[in-house]
Amino acid sequence: MVTLTTVLKSGGRYDASWVERLNGGARRSIPGLDRVVCLTDLDLDVAGVDVVPLLHGWPAWWSKFEAFRPDLADGLTILCDLDTVFTGDAGALIDDSTAAMEDYFLKGRLSTALMRWRGRELDHLYETFKGDPKRWMQPGSCGTVPNSVHGDQVVVDHLLRRDGRLPAFIQNLHPDLLDFYDPAHANQGPIIIFIGESKPDTAIQAVQDAWCGTRQMQIT
Repeated sequence: MVTLTTVLKSGGRYDASWVERLNGGARRSIPGLDRVVCLTDLDLDVAGVDVVPLLHGWPAWWSKFEAFRPDLADGLTILCDLDTVFTGDAGALIDDSTAAMEDYFLKGRLSTALMRWRGRELDHLYETFKGDPKRWMQPGSCGTVPNSVHGDQVVVDHLLRRDGRLPAFIQNLHPDLLDFYDPAHANQGPIIIFIGESKPDTAIQAVQDAWCGTRQMQIT
């Protein structure tokens, strides 16, 4: 079973349309994808998506820790942010190796924007965070880290690094898989990652068309 999991927490700019577009792009681009799951606190009905309630009410990005819940584990899990755009064949994501995206700004640190693992391999992240969420949400809980924003990926990086289990970076395993959004280039992908203020709904038209499924971009 290959599952793509994403998280939609209420209170931000994202809604069901973002889930629908991620689902469409992933299913067009990942051969062998069996299931798309959205963990959310909203009442959603999106065709082709299994909507699973969030359990804890953790704020903002901290809800992403629920993606590591052991009750969700079944085969290969691909964790993917809602603002990811697929433009072509992303079959390389289906791999037995545990991996995470390397942070764009902080080399050597992982990002939870795109991760993959098998079975219950990372359920200890959920269990550890659930055990004392106030502690882990507190800036400084992971010591001194080169990051101006204390968020979920800081804690995930810390816990995996602490246990000697920091995974390989996707960019090293699959050098041609990811592009970070650049408005100067119309052909990007096959997976476009957005950083900073840039988002698919404000991207150049070619990327918006790929996001909406009206155009399959040429991979260059």
